[in-house]
Amino acid sequence: MENKKILAIINPTAGRTKSQRGTFDIVDVFSTLGCDFDIKTTTKRGDATEFAKEYGMNYDVILCCGGDGTLNETINGVMCLPERRPIGYVPTGSTCDLATTLGIPSEIRAAVELIISDKRNTYDIGNFNDRHFCYVASFGVGSSFSYTTPQKMKNVFGKAAYFIDPFLCHPRTLLAGLKPVHIKIEYDDGIIEDDFSFGAISNSTSVGGLITFDRSDVKLNDGMFELLLVRRVKGAADAFKLLGKIQKHNYDGEQIMFLHTKNLKMRFDKPTEWSLDGEFGGSPVDVDFSISYKGIELFSEDNDLFCK
Repeated sequence: MENKKILAIINPTAGRTKSQRGTFDIVDVFSTLGCDFDIKTTTKRGDATEFAKEYGMNYDVILCCGGDGTLNETINGVMCLPERRPIGYVPTGSTCDLATTLGIPSEIRAAVELIISDKRNTYDIGNFNDRHFCYVASFGVGSSFSYTTPQKMKNVFGKAAYFIDPFLCHPRTLLAGLKPVHIKIEYDDGIIEDDFSFGAISNSTSVGGLITFDRSDVKLNDGMFELLLVRRVKGAADAFKLLGKIQKHNYDGEQIMFLHTKNLKMRFDKPTEWSLDGEFGGSPVDVDFSISYKGIELFSEDNDLFCK
């Protein structure tokens, strides 16, 4: 990693200003290696994508310091480069699901040391119509919490903010989210058409810090999505019951379906809101998914989630 040119994209509002304090640690570590180190600080949504797209080819490594949303934007920018640069992730957000899956340390200096070790793995990137997502696209009950919960509340309460805000501040919105939508789903093994209250297309062992998958069911660079679908949820009590079954990996095949697929198309009977890596992904009626197989390189430890 010595004498490399590094572009650091930093979200200063992520994680109780942890990113701001961590900037000094990042600069300190890389400066000792003689690296040419430049910093771009985001001030609004979309900045990370534009920085990576506009400046990325001038650097050897792109470093992202922020939460899952900042990483999503950075990856969207890197995917536009004619020659994609490896990405180092320093997680400072309130959830950072992908960092948990990858085993990237939450302590800033430790995360930087991992990047310096130059340990890399390829990682599949999901394509959602004309956008990219790194670890999850979801719709239905609870999906909007990640982007409707105020940043100040996330900075103060961390993951707990995703429960506090909807249950105490917006209970009507929570109840409205239980209403199922009718979907026609085309995937590798056939067609499913029914009403569903929740769905997640993922490439991770953790979704929103709530849903976890068995590590044996997930590979991060196998060219396959994990698809979780939940049919009609009758109320808040039923939602908690189903969440408990999901956490125990109890997929009954009827109300809860868990599938692997490479190809996926979803047709809704009305516009439906989506969350992409915790950020608002629009309200399309038709969604075509595809995978950019081993689309990027991420600095991360070797583990059993990667196909060799």
